[in-house]
Amino acid sequence: MQIQINSGESVIGREALHRHTQGVVQDALGRFAEHVTRVEIHLSDVNGQKAGDNDKRVLMEARIAGRQPIAVTDQAGSLHQAIDGATQKLKRSLDGAFGKMADKRRIPAPPLPAAPALPDDDEA
Repeated sequence: MQIQINSGESVIGREALHRHTQGVVQDALGRFAEHVTRVEIHLSDVNGQKAGDNDKRVLMEARIAGRQPIAVTDQAGSLHQAIDGATQKLKRSLDGAFGKMADKRRIPAPPLPAAPALPDDDEA
């Protein structure tokens, strides 16, 4: 699974932030590595140099072999919080997508055998 991180000019401490992001995503989504070809991550500061609440935004897009990509976003007061939030959203989305795929491939369970008939009161 390839992890590609993009960040705007207004993002401070990009190298350290990229390493942190790579580690968080790899830890959380590593079990999907066989099916996810690439995760693209976009880090941004919505307000640029101006301060503001919840102005850090993270967009994550997982590319799944043979499927449509899955994208999530999270906005928080810090990029670390937004990275964690987006990673958890993507993990839940991938769990759901792969769970649905597995359900479609499952063979339905055979029907239960019929219960034996109980004797009527008249027969006893």
